[in-house]
Amino acid sequence: MLKRLPQAWGYDARIGRHFLDAGLGWGGSCFPKDVEALAFMAKEKGLNPQILNSVMDINYERRKTAVTNVEKMLGESLKDKTIGLLGLAFKPNTDDMRDAPAIDIAHTLIEAGAKVRAYDPVAMNVAKNILPNVEMFDDSYTMAKDCDALMVVTEWNEFKQLDLEKIKSLLKSPVIYDGRNIYEPNRMKEMGFNYRAVGR
Repeated sequence: MLKRLPQAWGYDARIGRHFLDAGLGWGGSCFPKDVEALAFMAKEKGLNPQILNSVMDINYERRKTAVTNVEKMLGESLKDKTIGLLGLAFKPNTDDMRDAPAIDIAHTLIEAGAKVRAYDPVAMNVAKNILPNVEMFDDSYTMAKDCDALMVVTEWNEFKQLDLEKIKSLLKSPVIYDGRNIYEPNRMKEMGFNYRAVGR
């Protein structure tokens, strides 16, 4: 029964498959709130919802770990580095920025001294008020120019279809941290990228 739970969750259109793969974790308003409510109700009944609490902790820790991994890939401090974020919304096909991983990632990068750029097909008007210190761009290629590294934060189809050779030519260093597993690792390495994907 427990093995079938993730599949069952995936049939809920409010959740879908977005939260069931290795990646930067979930965001939005519904799923986080529901998990917190379930943990709260368990505690109210005198139970210790260790698994739920651990899941929530791990979900938010993924965001900081992503930044740590980019720092390792660059081999030096993030201070004065320019990092580009591909995607801002918590999932594709929405401009919803509620509890989006991009928010914590951007703040962590800025705290580490990095300059942060971003492009999202639809969420930038919402995001610019939440992330005023992030420079927004009109397209992926303009955003990528002279970046020290890119981070895939939202798995928009547009990003899956990027001209990766062009992206590589625009970057200061060919570093891509794929937080959504949208690229094939072997192909990326063959193309000469310093590439890392979550869970692979």
